[in-house]
Amino acid sequence: MLGDCLDNVRKNTPLVHNITNYVTVNDVANVLLASGGSPIMSDEPEDVEDITSICGGLSINIGTLNKSSIEGMFLAGKKANELNHPLLLDPVGAGASKLRTETAVKLMDEVNFTVIRGNISEIKTLALGSGTTKGVDADVADAVSEDNLDAAVNFVKDFAKKSGAVIAVTGAIDLVSDADKCYVIRNGRPEMGKITGTGCQLSGLMTAYIVANPDNLLEAAAASVCAMGLAGEIGWNNMLPGDGNSTYRNRIIDAIYNMDAETLDKGAKYELR
Repeated sequence: MLGDCLDNVRKNTPLVHNITNYVTVNDVANVLLASGGSPIMSDEPEDVEDITSICGGLSINIGTLNKSSIEGMFLAGKKANELNHPLLLDPVGAGASKLRTETAVKLMDEVNFTVIRGNISEIKTLALGSGTTKGVDADVADAVSEDNLDAAVNFVKDFAKKSGAVIAVTGAIDLVSDADKCYVIRNGRPEMGKITGTGCQLSGLMTAYIVANPDNLLEAAAASVCAMGLAGEIGWNNMLPGDGNSTYRNRIIDAIYNMDAETLDKGAKYELR
């Protein structure tokens, strides 16, 4: 059950090294703490190899790139591979600029990732080498829907096989897939898109889940997506008159903090394809 993956995070307190963007770094740290994990943030090239060495896993998020942080990503990624640590790539905005696209593609060429998590436009950019990403939001024409679901499932399975990674595509309908099996997940609220950083938070959370469940990577990744979406539902249900997106952000983190295995297993909305 997915709840077992949550319990393993609580029991093992995975230490996660995050090279993430400065827009959301505090929220990523807080959601990791809320889940039962432990965060370290470092992108300085002279620091990242040592930090990666003491952590259980690494999350690389390309949301706010600079030359120094890019160097740090490659050094940390290669060190994580050397140590056989679980490693996640969040290719934020791949397709929106030459630097983002080239950095994400080069990272995939030189580093072996356990999981790649992004919206459908970002994932298509990596898979196909081209895309129509607008900012960090998925292009409407690319959105996974009930009408194109079969094709989307086949696409992510093919990319998982090609890349050797678990592929997590998040949006109104989430897809978490390896080469053979795909979780189709329908948790979450559209209002989550009004908060900066829910995707970045999910990447940190997902890294904790795969570190704590090394023998069950696909289910662990799916469990983290369900947990984040369910937290969005619970947080929204707890909103009061006068509350806005800032409060909603905190209520989502609180829902992660208070979530247990039974709540996750009962509230997760998914099917396998």
